[in-house]
Amino acid sequence: MHQRGFEVVSSYHQSDITLPVRKTQASAGYDIAAADDSIIRPGAVCLVATGIKAYMPADEYLAVHIRSGLSVKNGLSLINGQGIIDSDYYNNAENEGHILIALYNHSQINVTISKGTRIAQGIFQKYLIADHDKEALLVRSGGFGSTGSK
Repeated sequence: MHQRGFEVVSSYHQSDITLPVRKTQASAGYDIAAADDSIIRPGAVCLVATGIKAYMPADEYLAVHIRSGLSVKNGLSLINGQGIIDSDYYNNAENEGHILIALYNHSQINVTISKGTRIAQGIFQKYLIADHDKEALLVRSGGFGSTGSK
């Protein structure tokens, strides 16, 4: 049985998506690429599709960070600083666990992201829960941002 990794979401099976890989033996992050061309307007947020989903054990999450070269050269950042992909996001009913990268353009010009551009890095991490924590009462039913605001 597989423990952790990446798969292509069904809507992108015919799109020649490359699964994330580490570039060197000591790389912590798996490079995540854009699945489509996108234009990020000045002062705007763009959800860039990756065409992938991630699976992992229940006590792990995938931390998503923008690639530093992309950020510095183009004035981009992740709108939320760091993305967190929970294990129960995988294969959710709303979007199958499709990972979308929320990029913000700090510059004064449009930034074009071409399909295949490495835009982020994903790092699998374990997490701990507090002593008084019980199993969560809610079961994820939606996709991106579905756990609500309260």
